[in-house]
Amino acid sequence: MGDTDDRTRLIQLLQEIRDNQQLQLQRQAEALALQREQYEIVKTQFDKTQALQDRAAAIQEKSAQLVEKGRKAFAIILPIIAMLIGILAFMMFW
Repeated sequence: MGDTDDRTRLIQLLQEIRDNQQLQLQRQAEALALQREQYEIVKTQFDKTQALQDRAAAIQEKSAQLVEKGRKAFAIILPIIAMLIGILAFMMFW
């Protein structure tokens, strides 16, 4: 009788081990699925951040071009204005 009880107990223990292993595999699969979801979220955020960074760089480049054009225009317009003021002053006092 003791031998049969031992076998029964051994079978129960092996079944418990199998059940626990299956449960652990299921939990690992769930954890892996969650990690994949989180990875996709992070990847999406990174892609959005990269696109935003590229857009910001393009805006800064356009801004730098506008400032440079403004400087060139100012360098041309300022002497013309000074010359016109000089002519106007000359005409007023002549």
